[in-house]
Amino acid sequence: MKKLFLVLAAATLSFGAAYAQQDEAAAQETQAVENVAEADEAVAPVEEVAAEENAEVEGEPMHFALMKKFLEGGWEWMLPVLVCLVLGLAIAIERILYLTFAQINTKKFVARVEEILNTEGVEAAKEYCRNTRGPIASIYYQGLMRYEQGIEAVEKAVVSYGSVQQGHMESGLSWISLFISLSPSLGFMGTVVGMIQAFDDIQAQATISPTVVAGGIKVALLTTLMGLISAVILQIFFNYILSKIESQVVKMEDTSITLVDMLTAYNKR
Repeated sequence: MKKLFLVLAAATLSFGAAYAQQDEAAAQETQAVENVAEADEAVAPVEEVAAEENAEVEGEPMHFALMKKFLEGGWEWMLPVLVCLVLGLAIAIERILYLTFAQINTKKFVARVEEILNTEGVEAAKEYCRNTRGPIASIYYQGLMRYEQGIEAVEKAVVSYGSVQQGHMESGLSWISLFISLSPSLGFMGTVVGMIQAFDDIQAQATISPTVVAGGIKVALLTTLMGLISAVILQIFFNYILSKIESQVVKMEDTSITLVDMLTAYNKR
């Protein structure tokens, strides 16, 4: 939660910087217009001011440009989408780190367990599994714990605890799925509000012109774009996490069969 608060605080500071820069640009533009009005020749100063503004836009950092677009879309609709994106990314990164640290060299681990089992016995193999990280080592430990109850008990323990480990790996994915669905929905809601605003402006002005409807349509397009970008980013992370979980589950099933065969052979000695 502390990391999430830090991220939200950083985003707030960035919004403030974008507001300050936007106000400064507006003040510069007002000053330029006043200078043009006082000059004898109006065409040349206007062209110079336009050239300077284009140079400022070209040299503007990308994150400030994105912040400006974010503010132009209306914070009341863009902020919920940004919150969905930040929370979804936080959960996705946490899941990726969890799955990455849970991975081990499966072949080396199975070979080492078999070696310890044949040379030192079940208790030594159990201790080795307990000191090894990852779901496969936990499954092996649970299976070895029930060796004295028979091979059938080992099989049941392996299957049951495998489901538990799979549930641990999939923890949080439902929230990412929720944010994937919620982000474009919030964006489309902002789109509807922007179009309503555009029609209200038309009704108030009693005329249809680009300048009248431009503000509402801009809000509509920006909120839709933000929602789609958020959903696409989270969907990529979601599918990547699912692929890592599926790969880990296959390894768990394969090594579980190996454990049962290993204990069956050890029991016949």
